[in-house]
Amino acid sequence: MEHLQKGSKKLLNAWAFYDWANSVYTLTIASSIFPIFYSALFISQSEKTVEAFGMLFKSTALITYVTAFTFLVVAFTSPVLSGIADYVGNKKNFMKFFCYVGGFGCIGLYWFNIENIHLSLLFYFMGLIGYWGSLVFYNSYLPDIAFPEQQDSISAKGFSMGYIGSVILLVINLAMVMYPDVFFISDTISENGEIIETAAQVGMRYSFVMVGLWWILFSQYTFYVLPKGASQGHKVTRAVIFNGIKELKLVWLQLKQNLRLKRYLVAFFVFSMAVQTIMLVAVYFGEEEISWADEDAKTLGLIVSILVIQLVAIIGAYLTSFASSKFGNIQTLIVVNFIWMALCVYAYFMQTPFQFYIAASLVGLVMGGIQALARSTYSKFLPNTEDTTSYFSFFDVAEKIGIVIGMVIFATIDQITGSMRNAILFLFIFFLVGIFLLFRVPKENLKPN
Repeated sequence: MEHLQKGSKKLLNAWAFYDWANSVYTLTIASSIFPIFYSALFISQSEKTVEAFGMLFKSTALITYVTAFTFLVVAFTSPVLSGIADYVGNKKNFMKFFCYVGGFGCIGLYWFNIENIHLSLLFYFMGLIGYWGSLVFYNSYLPDIAFPEQQDSISAKGFSMGYIGSVILLVINLAMVMYPDVFFISDTISENGEIIETAAQVGMRYSFVMVGLWWILFSQYTFYVLPKGASQGHKVTRAVIFNGIKELKLVWLQLKQNLRLKRYLVAFFVFSMAVQTIMLVAVYFGEEEISWADEDAKTLGLIVSILVIQLVAIIGAYLTSFASSKFGNIQTLIVVNFIWMALCVYAYFMQTPFQFYIAASLVGLVMGGIQALARSTYSKFLPNTEDTTSYFSFFDVAEKIGIVIGMVIFATIDQITGSMRNAILFLFIFFLVGIFLLFRVPKENLKPN
């Protein structure tokens, strides 16, 4: 494999192609089919509870706790791991490790059931930690492989490739769920003739295996082309982990001296908290708060709305990239946050599937844009350094801790008031504060007095 120069088309495309490989996880597992599959496991129960870890949990509360715990693990381990990756100079091996953990976790979801809830949750944990763990190393490659003027467009291209790839697989998975006979998938029948599991649920299990295989196989091209890492290699010693922590401390001190980067990171923490929470609870909101005709209409409607979000997000990513080149990154992010604020108010009042589809379209438009632009803006604000992984771990930590806080606040308001609508409306405040903080980000790379 020849050494490719920074900014080369082949290198940029290989980096963006990892989005094609891993985005099937967020669409099928995190956003659509798994939440529907998980809810279906409790249809026969009136209480919808499950015993785990010596306690009795409400089904949705258990999966929310496991999700929040996973994000906490990623938040606290990624800074150390990224510091080690920069010291050793082989971030690609870390990215591979998390990719394979996630991929095999998705395949393991085929055996997910309530009877073996602890093993089932372990597979769910593996998929989640594998996706987010690999992402911190993937994101950190951006300033290594692209020049500042290329970063907005290649970041948007990565998200767009991810949306296209994941939509292709979801359409196949949706067909397997809605028309299992075509794929020779049948109901699971017990010895006395009772249906243990419907063909649609079996189709969902097969879709989890397909996600894992897709993720692992398509990532191979990215791993083949990407360089080993930006830093010079060092021998692994017992002191390496302490060097990782030392690097983390140095980056923290440097962040404190960079006013623009510090203020942007605080703003990102606040608005990302709300964005990521909405994305994680969208399907559960649609399932609980929207008036669907029946269960089949609900399943189809929720998956179609997720597809709408993905397709519109491609347009959103490119529109936002164009707007940022014309008006500037911060100004564009401020406008996008205003749109998110309006969406929170709209979601509070919506009742019908049609209104839900409109909301899905608007979410897609601003979701792709805010994710791609948030990543490339941070990359642009970084000082000249080869220690990009440790810097991006801060970005990653801010996002993950924000998710945990956002989910806890959302769940608490939902629990106290009995309505997810009140929780969505409360997120309005985070976007408002985010806008205020974005206005405070200096245009130039200033140092505090």
